[in-house]
Amino acid sequence: MTQDASHQPYGTPEVPRVAVRGEARIEVDPEIARIGITVNARGTDRRSALEDLTRRNNAVLDLVKSYGEPVEKLETGAFSITPELTRHGRGERVRAYHGRVHITAELNDFTTLGELTTRLADLELTQVDGPWWALRPTSPAHGQARRQAVLEAVQRAREYAEALGARLAALVELADLGAENAVPFQAAAPGAGMRTMAFSGSEDAGAPALDLEPQRQTVYAQVNARFTMTPPEL
Repeated sequence: MTQDASHQPYGTPEVPRVAVRGEARIEVDPEIARIGITVNARGTDRRSALEDLTRRNNAVLDLVKSYGEPVEKLETGAFSITPELTRHGRGERVRAYHGRVHITAELNDFTTLGELTTRLADLELTQVDGPWWALRPTSPAHGQARRQAVLEAVQRAREYAEALGARLAALVELADLGAENAVPFQAAAPGAGMRTMAFSGSEDAGAPALDLEPQRQTVYAQVNARFTMTPPEL
């Protein structure tokens, strides 16, 4: 009793198999941008440092929230109050306290992003990092790349079969090797898929909005496909 060709890993002379890889790489405009905001404060005692940090933090949050719908996400990260020690005789004493809080903002309007970034950087003791450009996980670009990878696999398999005087008969297996933004935000390295810059607060008022050029995102998809084909004409 012979085993069905569909269960043979390499096919049979009567029902040969062809295995191919399909790949797609497309470039699309980013959908969102993230910036990191670091608010700093300093006081001679812990209470004054906390009060100063709270005031500055609230000012930053109010400014970001004032932009409304273009701000999709606003999150507070790490917070710290650190004593600054100094030598005093044979011992040490606290000279001052430094406060710091990290905030992340995500925007979908890049014109607003340029204006907000400038206004934040203009605040005293405030640092802005970014922007980091990205696509949403639900972006249609991911599906577009996957479809192109499958079409490329079918075309490649068909060309192999035609080179042997055969034709494709059936799809046996389609394995998704991953279709994702080539440079995800959290795993991205500086200079790869994002534009990074840092701004520190200044005393100059009325600074013009930054003209930010969104960096196009690369979406990559890859599949393995196995087909059966008609017997070749050798």
